[in-house]
Amino acid sequence: MEKGNLRIGIDIGGTNTVWGFLDSNDNYLFENSIQTHAEDGVDRFVLKLSEKIQNDFKKFSDKYNLEGIGIAAPSVNHLTGVIEKAVNLKWIEVDFINKMKKYFSTQIVIMNDANAAALGEGSFGAARGMSNFITITLGTGLGSGIVVNGQLLYGENGLAGEIGHSIIEVNGRKCSCGKFGCLETYISATGLKRTVFNFLCYFDYESELRDIAFNALTSKKISELAEKSDPIAVKAYEYTGEVLARSLSNLVCMFNPEAIILFGGLSESGELILKPIEHYLDKYLLDLYKGKVKILKSRLQNGKAAILGVCGFVKETIEKNKTQLSMSELK
Repeated sequence: MEKGNLRIGIDIGGTNTVWGFLDSNDNYLFENSIQTHAEDGVDRFVLKLSEKIQNDFKKFSDKYNLEGIGIAAPSVNHLTGVIEKAVNLKWIEVDFINKMKKYFSTQIVIMNDANAAALGEGSFGAARGMSNFITITLGTGLGSGIVVNGQLLYGENGLAGEIGHSIIEVNGRKCSCGKFGCLETYISATGLKRTVFNFLCYFDYESELRDIAFNALTSKKISELAEKSDPIAVKAYEYTGEVLARSLSNLVCMFNPEAIILFGGLSESGELILKPIEHYLDKYLLDLYKGKVKILKSRLQNGKAAILGVCGFVKETIEKNKTQLSMSELK
């Protein structure tokens, strides 16, 4: 029996790294994950990741050939394939593809995680059929993928979409990038925690959050308490939604998207974050755009958008290489 082809998509996050296996018909066959622990160094991370993936692939090697691997990571220069100054990973100038080639002899590609998520949403998710949309990643950090007239926006150096490091508050919160007042210091899992602790100092409301140390607090716990109407948790979500809505209103003016799709840990809180975003977006939008942009939560289960997107990029790259080879043979 002839073997089928299988592609592997890897989504490297500041906290967790997730990978999935797709067959040639884009069926999602398998998923696994590890904690990233980027502080241990990139070489140790690549070794651990490769060993885990190789072990997982053994379950499929009788039926499938490994056609290619796609990697979605923060701060990737699309033109060079290098991870440049990924502040939430503390990696600087990492040629990740070459490091992976020590363990895999197959086509390997890499792209920015938010751009990969945009491709995934456009092909399989909430943005399917749309030509103009923006995806916003709400995880350890904050990123964006921007699609205009059906084309992903890469920019001059392949680094477009770093909305998380746009300055929204002069002399505001210190960011891991070294600057002050970056959007992701307010809009991210860590940003939400920082808001909670600011509010605990500022307001004298009774709150269960007063009994939790910063390092023990999670965005999930804040969400659970907000659902129970804890006043500090509710105010933290309200504030987070307003700050994000202000930035989204600026993006709408620049790119006129049909929709903005949210995914990542913070978006899993559902209406707690969506309601204030929708309310304040309507407040801050220019009248010209009101009623013309949708705020949507990703329809892709468990944040699979980046994995699906980068697997699509693998397929596209392989087909492009075949076309170029055929053209060279004709010459």
